[in-house]
Amino acid sequence: MWAASCLASCCAACACDACRTVVSGISRRSARIAYCGLFALSLIVSWILREVAAPLMEKIPWINSFHTTPNREWFETDAVLRVSLGNFLFFTILAILMIGVKNQKDPRDSMHHGGWMMKIICWCLMVIFMFFLPNGIISFYETISKFGSGLFLLVQVVLLLDFVHSWNDKWVGYDEQFWYVALLVVSLVCYVATFAFNGLLFHFFTPPGQDCGLNTFFIVMTLILIFGFAVVTLHPSVGGSILPASVLSLYCTYLCYSALASEPRDYECNGLHKHSKAVSSGTLALGLLTTVLSVVYSAVRAGSSTTLLSPPSSPRAGKPLLPLDKVDEEEEKERSKPVSYSYSFFHLIFSLASMYSAMLLTGWSTSVGESGKLVDVGWPSVWVRIVTGWATAALFIWSQIAPILFPEREF
Repeated sequence: MWAASCLASCCAACACDACRTVVSGISRRSARIAYCGLFALSLIVSWILREVAAPLMEKIPWINSFHTTPNREWFETDAVLRVSLGNFLFFTILAILMIGVKNQKDPRDSMHHGGWMMKIICWCLMVIFMFFLPNGIISFYETISKFGSGLFLLVQVVLLLDFVHSWNDKWVGYDEQFWYVALLVVSLVCYVATFAFNGLLFHFFTPPGQDCGLNTFFIVMTLILIFGFAVVTLHPSVGGSILPASVLSLYCTYLCYSALASEPRDYECNGLHKHSKAVSSGTLALGLLTTVLSVVYSAVRAGSSTTLLSPPSSPRAGKPLLPLDKVDEEEEKERSKPVSYSYSFFHLIFSLASMYSAMLLTGWSTSVGESGKLVDVGWPSVWVRIVTGWATAALFIWSQIAPILFPEREF
């Protein structure tokens, strides 16, 4: 017994030293990666608790306060939502605290990049505290998470449009034949992949002998939107580039696929239902990985938008009252630099992503049966993906015709 106690103490001490070493190694440049790692950790914790916490939560009186004990899936969903709520509050508090940070001289700049041991402790305490909250608060969070998830998807669409247009403008800006040929080649590859992808969708999700009118409608509607992209882009009045249209066509096709793949595994028109047991674990891992990657991209891309920051003003700037030596002057100049991205918006993206990841892990909180063991499976997931694809198409077409409709405005 004494030896086991000593061994446990040694392991705890080693773990603390390891955490301290990792935390001390987080620099200003790696802070964003550290936040992404913390978010990834929250997904792993949610996944683990979803699988193992149900028996324990059934014994907690303020959680299992019903006359009849709910099924296991209710407790699995509740565990994910409580971790998500803790994560959401953690990043929301940081987003509020970082409002108005414009230069590195602000004390909150150090708060954003440092204090990682305290941040990890606060994150852990906040997640643990969520398991002491009554069920009514969790139900309210579940409701608003659906809207927050939609907002996160909308942000992703806007960022994708911004990325595609920036990519096109950069290659066109070179004004060389090589880059024009590269634009054409990439566009052709995207269109070939798009139409091949749609052919596979017809093959797997409209099997013969089944009434799959809804799936056919989704695929045909996607093809109509793709055709519309090309017509609008190539119209003489627009004079746009084919690259954004081709990339958005491929992305809309992917959204259509992800929607069809999210249909319940027992739906006769879902071509993946024959492989449901084989892909359940893989779908879960792939869904988590995709979520992490999309959140990392969204947070870094959105947070790096300096347009969200007003330029730093210093009306009282002038010569120092006391002369500074060269080292102090360089340090002062370094600290007076404007921040490279919006800290507040950066944390806000993680807040919305916390809601989105909870919806994925719980099947938008409506999963039943086998679908509850998969990520992003169920009819709500299908319609969210389809509507996201339509919203993407609407925003792209608007970005093409808006300068014509409102020539006096800047877009």
